[in-house]
Amino acid sequence: MGGGRGSEHPRTDRPRPRRSSRPGSKRDGWTKHRISAQAASRRECVMSTADIGVLAGAVALIAFLAWYFLGPKKSRQAELRGGVQEIEITVKGGYSPDLIRVRPGVPVRLVFDRKEGGDCTSRVVFPDFALAASLPAFGKTAVEFVPEAAGRFGFACGMNMVHGTLLVEPGGEAGESAANVDAKADAARTSGAPQSSAERDDAEEAARRAEIADLSRRVAFGAVLSLPVVAAVMLHEVFGVDVPGVLLNHWFQFALITAVMFYTGWPIHRTGWLSLRHRAAEMNALITLGTSAAYGYSLLVTVAPGLLPAGVREVYYEAVGVILTLILLGRLFEAKAKAGTGQAIRELLGLQPKTARVVRDGTEVEVPVEQVVTGDIVMVRPGEKVPVDGVIVDGRSTLDESLVTGESLPVTKTVGDEVVGATVNQTGAFRLQATKVGADSVLAQIIKLVQQAQASRAPIQRIADLVASYFVPAVVAIAIASFTVWFIAGPEPALALGLVAAVAVLIIACPCALGLATPLSIMVGTGKGAQAGILIRSAEALETAHRLNVIVLDKTGTITQGLPALTDVIPAEGFRPVEVLRLVASAEHSSEHPLGQAVVRGAAERGIALAEVADFDSLTGRGITATVDGGQLLVGKAALLEEEGIDPSPLRPDADRLAGEGKTPIFAAVDRRLLGIVAVADTVKEDSAAAIAELKRLGLQIVMITGDNQRTADAIAAQVGIDRVLAEVLPEHKANEIRHLQDGGRRVGMVGDGINDAPALAQADVGFAIGTGTDVAIEAADITLISGALGGVVTAVTLSRSTMRNIRQNLFLAFVYNTAGIPLAAGVLYPVTGWLLSPIIAAAAMALSSLSVVSNANRLRRFTPPTLAVRPRPPHAAPQPMEVRT
Repeated sequence: MGGGRGSEHPRTDRPRPRRSSRPGSKRDGWTKHRISAQAASRRECVMSTADIGVLAGAVALIAFLAWYFLGPKKSRQAELRGGVQEIEITVKGGYSPDLIRVRPGVPVRLVFDRKEGGDCTSRVVFPDFALAASLPAFGKTAVEFVPEAAGRFGFACGMNMVHGTLLVEPGGEAGESAANVDAKADAARTSGAPQSSAERDDAEEAARRAEIADLSRRVAFGAVLSLPVVAAVMLHEVFGVDVPGVLLNHWFQFALITAVMFYTGWPIHRTGWLSLRHRAAEMNALITLGTSAAYGYSLLVTVAPGLLPAGVREVYYEAVGVILTLILLGRLFEAKAKAGTGQAIRELLGLQPKTARVVRDGTEVEVPVEQVVTGDIVMVRPGEKVPVDGVIVDGRSTLDESLVTGESLPVTKTVGDEVVGATVNQTGAFRLQATKVGADSVLAQIIKLVQQAQASRAPIQRIADLVASYFVPAVVAIAIASFTVWFIAGPEPALALGLVAAVAVLIIACPCALGLATPLSIMVGTGKGAQAGILIRSAEALETAHRLNVIVLDKTGTITQGLPALTDVIPAEGFRPVEVLRLVASAEHSSEHPLGQAVVRGAAERGIALAEVADFDSLTGRGITATVDGGQLLVGKAALLEEEGIDPSPLRPDADRLAGEGKTPIFAAVDRRLLGIVAVADTVKEDSAAAIAELKRLGLQIVMITGDNQRTADAIAAQVGIDRVLAEVLPEHKANEIRHLQDGGRRVGMVGDGINDAPALAQADVGFAIGTGTDVAIEAADITLISGALGGVVTAVTLSRSTMRNIRQNLFLAFVYNTAGIPLAAGVLYPVTGWLLSPIIAAAAMALSSLSVVSNANRLRRFTPPTLAVRPRPPHAAPQPMEVRT
C-alpha cells in the first residue's frame, strides 16, 4: 500500500525511513531478504495470546456476518386499502422494508419513497413481472401490478446492486369476490395520472446530467487535494527524491485527505453505511469498509502514535485519497457510458410529434398531440410526421415507415389505408381519421414492449444473481481471513501487512461488474431490435433465439404475400392477351370470390378499362357466366367449359404447367370459343428466398408448414429453396407438428401470422409473429416482426447471437477479474515473489472492471441488421408486367 510515512519533522536520533523499507515497495530487494528471515523465525514460534485472540475474534466475526447478511430477515405485510394491497418502501441505500408479503390475485401498490440521488437506485426492476419504473430523486413513485401466483419474486435497482423480495403467499384476510378483485385490479392498473414515457425519459436524462455534474465536481476536488500527498509520497518513498517536509507531515496529509474522505467519498460512504444497516451489503459497502479502515488507522497513528508499536506507525492517507478519487472517476466514466445504453428508447420517444392539426368545426387548429381523441380528423402535410394512428379519409401520399418498421422503401397510401403515427409523410397531403391515440398507438405499444423486455431477466442472469447474492459477504469474510492469516503467520510488521491485504481485498472486489454484465446487454440488444423493427417481448426470448436449430415457416402470409395476385395471361388462338384479360376481369368484377378479385386488381394495375356486364351468374364450385360486350362468357374450371361442349385441351399443357408452379389456372370461353387462361397465385414475398438462404447459412434447418395441397406447397418451397415441407396440415395440428420436432431434441422457432398459427407460436421455443398478421398471433408470439418481412427472423437470430456473445464476454470479464483479483489482493503471491498488491492499484483495477463491462455492452450499439441479397422477383411473381404466352 502506498502511504506517507513522514513525521512532523525528521528526528536526529533515527534516520527517516524510505519507502523501500515498506512491504510492497518497488525497491524491495533488501526488504524481501530481511522479511524472509523474520518469517522463518515467526513460523518456529508458538501462537501468542494475541494471535489466539485475533483468530477467535475473526471466526466469531465471520459467523456473525454470515448471520447478519444471509440470515432470516423481518418481513412486512402490505395493508389492504380499498381492495388494493399497499405498502410504502423507503429507498435510501437500500429498500426498507426489503421483504414484503402480499396475497396473490389482489392488486398491489408499492409506493417507493426515494430519499437520495444518484444513478444506482434511479430505477426499480421487477423481472418476473416484466415491469420497471423510474424513481425520481427525493420523490414518491407508485408501482402497481397484480401478482397472479404464489412464490418469491425479487426486485432490484437498475444496476442490479440493491435488492428486495416480494413474498406472495396464499391465505391471509378473507378474500373478496373474483368480480370485485378483477374490477379493482383494472382500477389499480389505470388509476392516477402517471408520467408519460417522454416525461419519465426527460426526468431520467435530467437526473443523469445532474449526477454527472456532481461526480465531476467531486472527482476534481479529490484529485486536487490528493495530488500533493500522492506526489510527495511517491517521489520520496519510491524514487528517493527529497521533498519538503511539510508534504510528508501527518497533520498536513490529514487536513487534505479528510476533506477528500468526507466530500469526494460522501456518495460512497452514505450508500455503503446505509446498505450495511439494511443487511444488504454491496460494492459501496466494501469500499466504505476498506477506506474507513485505512483512514481510521492513519488517524490513530496521527493523533495517538504512542498507542502503536514503533514499527507500525505508518499512515495511508494517500491511499484513501487516490482510492476514493479513482472509484468516483470510474463511476463518472460509467455514468457517461451507460447513458448510451438507453439510446434506443430515447430515439423511439423522439419519433412522436409534439402537435397535430385537427379539423374542428370546419377549421384546422394545432393542438398538443395528447389532446387528439379517437375519431378526430387530422391534417398531414408533406414533410410532416403523422401524429397518430389512423385511416386515410381524403388524399394520397408516399410515407417513409422505416423508423417504425425498419423497411427502407417508401409505401404509397391512399383512401382506406391505415397509417401509423410517427411515420414521415413525403409527397402529398392527406386527412386521416384517428383510430388509436396515446397508449393505444403502435409507437406506444412498441415502447411498452421494449421496456418490458428490458425489465425482464434472461435465464443466464440467474447465475450471476446467485453468485452476487453471496459475493459481498464472502469478500468481507476473505478480507477478515486475510488479515488474520497475515497477523498470525506473516512477517513483521504483521499488523500493517494484514491491514494492507484486508483493505486491498475489500477495494478490488467488484460485485458491480457481475450485476451489470447481463442487464446492460439486454437493454442495448432489445433497443437495437426495436430500431430494426423487431419487438422482443422478453429477455428469455432473446436468449433462447440464439439456441434455435429449426425454423418452421407458415406458408400463407409468411413466405407468401397472403393475397392472391394475377400472374399469367395465356390467350387461345385468335385472341390477344389484353383482350382476354379485359373480358375476364369485366366478368369477374361482379364476383366476390378472392381469385376473381385478384384478376380485377391485376387489370386495374395494368390500366385496362373494364366493360359493362349483364346477366351475371355465379355457379357455385364451378365458375361464373356473364354477358360482356354482347358476348356470352364462361369463366372457371375446365369442367365448366366441357359441360357446355367447349374443348379446353389446347390449353391443358399450359394449365398443368401453371398448376405445377403453385398457381391456379382459370379457363375462359366466349361465344362457345376457347378464349384463354388467366392464372392467379399467392406470390412469394421479395425477400423470402434471400432470408431463407441466410437462415440456412446460419446453420438453421428450415421447414415449411401449410394446409395447402402437396403439389402447391412443393412449388412454393422450390421457389424459395426449402427442402422439407409439411403439407395438408390442419390448423389444429400445427402445434402437434411443432411438438413432434421438439420431441426429437430440437429447439424450434415458429413464424406465422394467422389466428390458426397462435397455438403453434405458443408451443414453439420462440414464436415469431408477422406484424401484419392478426392480434391473436402477435399476442401468442415471443417476437414480433413489424414489417412482416422474413428478413426480420434473420435479424432477430443474429441479434440474439450477438447479444448472448456480448453477455458471455461480460460475465467472463467479471468472473475472471474477481477470481484473479481477490487472491492477488489477499497476498497469495507474496511468499513467492515478495509482492503485495497496493490498494491504490486495487482501486484502479476495480474501477476499470466495471467500466470494461459497460464499454463492452455498448459495443452492441454498433450492431447492424444483416443485408440480404434480395434477388429480383421472377417474372411470374411480379404484378406488372404480367407473363404472357401465345
